Amino acid sequence: MRQFVESLRRLYRAGRITLTKVQEYVNKGTITTAEYDYIVG
Repeated sequence: MRQFVESLRRLYRAGRITLTKVQEYVNKGTITTAEYDYIVG
């Protein structure tokens, strides 16, 4: 995975960013739905 996605995953699991923020990245096209699933899965 890309480093940005790995960083988001660590932040999400640590509670530093919300699910809503991760969804915003998908809506903007910054990350794919597959990367989203990897982060929140």
